[in-house]
Amino acid sequence: MTKNRFITGYSGLRALAVIGVILYHLNPNTFVGGYLGVPIFFVLSGYLVTDHMFKAYREQGYYDQRKFYLGRIKKLYPQLIAVLWLSAAYIFLFQRNLLVKLAQIVVANLLNVYNFWQILNGQSYFERFATNESPFTHLWTMSINGQFYLLWPIVIFLLVKFAKKRKTSFWILFGVSLASALEMAVMYHSGVDINRIYYGTDTRFFSLGLGAALAVIWPMEKLRKNVTKVDTWLLDGVGLVSLCGLIWLFFSSQMNPEQAFPYYGGMLLFTLLTTILVGIIAHPGSHWNEWLTNPVFNWIGSRSYGIYLYQFPVMIFFEDKVTNMADHVFLYPLIEVILILLLSEISYRLIEQPLGKITWVKFKNYFRHLFKKSTKNYLGKLQAIVGYLIFLIGTTGILVSPAVKAQDFNKSQLATRIRANQVQQKKDNQVLITKLQKAKKKTRQRTKLVNEAQRTAKSHPVNRSFKKYGISQIDLQLAQKVQLTAIGDSVMAGSSNTLAQLMPKAVIDAAVSRQLSVATGLINQYQSQKALANNVLIGLGTNGPFSMGDLDKLMKQMGPKTQVFWINTHVPTKPWQNQVNNLLKTAAKKYPNLIIIDWYNYSKKHSNWFYQDNTHPTPVGSKYYSVLIAKTIVKHARF
Repeated sequence: MTKNRFITGYSGLRALAVIGVILYHLNPNTFVGGYLGVPIFFVLSGYLVTDHMFKAYREQGYYDQRKFYLGRIKKLYPQLIAVLWLSAAYIFLFQRNLLVKLAQIVVANLLNVYNFWQILNGQSYFERFATNESPFTHLWTMSINGQFYLLWPIVIFLLVKFAKKRKTSFWILFGVSLASALEMAVMYHSGVDINRIYYGTDTRFFSLGLGAALAVIWPMEKLRKNVTKVDTWLLDGVGLVSLCGLIWLFFSSQMNPEQAFPYYGGMLLFTLLTTILVGIIAHPGSHWNEWLTNPVFNWIGSRSYGIYLYQFPVMIFFEDKVTNMADHVFLYPLIEVILILLLSEISYRLIEQPLGKITWVKFKNYFRHLFKKSTKNYLGKLQAIVGYLIFLIGTTGILVSPAVKAQDFNKSQLATRIRANQVQQKKDNQVLITKLQKAKKKTRQRTKLVNEAQRTAKSHPVNRSFKKYGISQIDLQLAQKVQLTAIGDSVMAGSSNTLAQLMPKAVIDAAVSRQLSVATGLINQYQSQKALANNVLIGLGTNGPFSMGDLDKLMKQMGPKTQVFWINTHVPTKPWQNQVNNLLKTAAKKYPNLIIIDWYNYSKKHSNWFYQDNTHPTPVGSKYYSVLIAKTIVKHARF
């Protein structure tokens, strides 16, 4: 069978894809659509593999499936095994909290069913504060690719035998792809767990399927270079529009994978644009293959597999040891990228290149010769010894992992507190909202309230145990009278019981993983219920940054008569901490009715107030957190 021409521009496309994925993992809030690099890999796989198979059937009448499977194993498994065992060795030596279920993870990856394992084990792709963030989360794509490579020779055989015509094969593949995208939308609409949709082979197949459908109607061997200038301009123009569309979606807030649009056609739109660009690059009559070919893209593209594999382990291991990411938002990510590229280059030279071409006989003979006394290849011997140690330590970690008890976040003290608080919060809010709806909004004079608080502080003191956390009895009395609507994330959710104790008239609406994007809808909900208090507390920013435009929109929605209190963030392990806090400082100067509660400076020297993540307050930390909030609100509240 004649070989297809090598399309160097695909290295450029792979480079863009892997850069997007790394940027997303480094900063998902800025590079919100970076995860879409994965569909680019899928489309390329679907196109190249299907084109190769159909060409074999056209020229030879059959396809050598055995050769294909062996080629895929030699291409994919050496580096995958290396990253699994190297990570397992590191975990065993330096980060044993990640030993939990390590053996299951390794086996699931080797069997190409890891995406199913993630669905069954509830492993989120988006949770930024899981206590045991996995260095293997990103490997779901390898399993889907593995399943595709395993089944696709059979699928193509059936199409060739029964579909007969190219047109029929195209519509079958195109129809199944659209069905996959439709299933994604229907499942999202039905409220199915987002991780089931994101990881599912069935819901993600459309990227592979559209690439495969392209191969049926756009086979490489039938694309001719001799086309008219008008055709060249048309090809180049369509390619430009497609690329611009891809870049726009990479940065578009609409592609936030925790919102609806990606699942209601956003990912399908991105995949269609990618499929068009893949076809344009393949055409010798366009210039896009040439334009996407350069030494940098060639280098990144040729090593994109290793770069993809090593990115998450490097990030997870690095960020576990470095707790002040927020203070070095450019330096530390740069170090991470350098480490990823360095490991990828070493892996490419020592594993991918030599093992991709070697046979089992040559492999055995090489090591037999290497360890002969007469052999003076000391560097080779050192490499073999290091490899053996990594394999031995990694295997030890894998073997002992079944005996390690899971420190399940859902069963942790923090998670238990949050769940209990949210149950109580829901009950209390029903009563408080009803009272707010019935109450007539009237302003009481602060002087009279303070005088009243001074009297009751002596006769009927409340919450006396909180005085040791730095709050006076008068402020404790005043806090009882403040009507408040509080909207927050897991930090507030973990402390809502103490906050409610200090401020029993507060409606507290706090949930895990919440970002500012949901606040507008919640405020609108309370406004429509006529249950938004004159004082509003916002505790958002832990899970990601936001723009001044987002804050402006929220402040405008609440209006100048609402006294707004905003708790700044203490999240030193994330790069957006200072970004959020500086933006809040600027906003406080802009809005007279916005008061910043400076939790960051109040708590930054008290690491004992926090759990291991250095973000969520412990029961003791929650008391300091709630007291600071109550004191600040009492001082500026509208009664």
